[in-house]
Amino acid sequence: MTGRNLPITAPHFDETEFRLLAECFESGWVTQGPMTERFEAMVAQRQGARRALATTSATAALHLSVASLGIGPGDEVVVPAFTWITSANCAEYVGARAVFADVSLETYNLDPAAFEAAITPRTKAVVVVHLFGLAAEMDELMAIARQHELAVIEDAACGIGTTYEGVPVGAIGDLGCFSFHPRKVVTTGEGGIVTTNSEELAHRVNILRNHGSTGPPDPTVEPHGPWTMPTFGELGFNLRFSDIQAAVGIAQMSKLDVLLDERRGLAEAYTELLAGLDGIRTPTVGPIAGHNYQSYVVRVLEGGRSLRNLIMGRMAEDGIQTRPGTHAVHRLGYYSTKYGLRPDDFPNAAQCEDTTITLPLFPGMEDADQERVVGIFKQTLTGALSV
Repeated sequence: MTGRNLPITAPHFDETEFRLLAECFESGWVTQGPMTERFEAMVAQRQGARRALATTSATAALHLSVASLGIGPGDEVVVPAFTWITSANCAEYVGARAVFADVSLETYNLDPAAFEAAITPRTKAVVVVHLFGLAAEMDELMAIARQHELAVIEDAACGIGTTYEGVPVGAIGDLGCFSFHPRKVVTTGEGGIVTTNSEELAHRVNILRNHGSTGPPDPTVEPHGPWTMPTFGELGFNLRFSDIQAAVGIAQMSKLDVLLDERRGLAEAYTELLAGLDGIRTPTVGPIAGHNYQSYVVRVLEGGRSLRNLIMGRMAEDGIQTRPGTHAVHRLGYYSTKYGLRPDDFPNAAQCEDTTITLPLFPGMEDADQERVVGIFKQTLTGALSV
């Protein structure tokens, strides 16, 4: 090993988080209270949404979004074949079917033509993923969805601060879902949020995340008093957020622009260091301000999975953490077995899974760190291709 261990990413905390945590503890209100409301308002304002409702995770946000739309058995939801598994699982949770569509090799996001080809009379919604922090092609995807009267759920798990042609993601479709996992630009340890411009959908999400509570009983039956208990007119879940997490989230959101500026600077440096290297593709960025670089993902164009794995192995030997971009979900056991899917059914997704590498990118990363990463990458790649 020639240097310090380099994580794939790391959260950035300072005295701001500690101060707000102390404020939360001193208040004695540590769950689903004023800190949560403040955090929700910050996210809603940043992402251009009327409402934001915090949840235990982005998985919960996706689950609540599908459930709030009334999707269920017999319905279908189109999902990109290259994404994290919960983008598809959310449809299965409510008894619907996840139907995969291939992605673009340039953006790793849902291909509009593949999306349209996957639509059937049973399709009720599409999950549009802004993978790795790059916005999907929302104009084309929204036009197709509206033509077929489909709901649009933006899986913006990676997308806090991401914009599409200057418009924040998460409020372009009907519902948006964000993650605050430690690998994300903003973290609360675990946590997620649903964004929407629809008061009706916000109301539904709020009921479902809170055990199905539909408010106090009819006061004409019995006057309200200390004895009054909420009614539960629906089958709901306990997917609420804590004020402890929200305190961390408020601190993180207050630093979002600083975090984004650093990530974008590091991404530009990687792209410059990798420029001219044959046999790879660096991230497609579009307007540079739009990509938040939750992950910096490169694709090896030759040598397939074996060369990709060789590069990642050499990095690991030197204390550099990497990982593949994400999954070709149709290849995973649950989906391949249930629906009889073959590994090559969605060739772009399969190729992306086999040939992508997420390089380390974290707050405080130094020039020497990036030069070390790229040096090993170049040496391994060129050595393998010259044989």
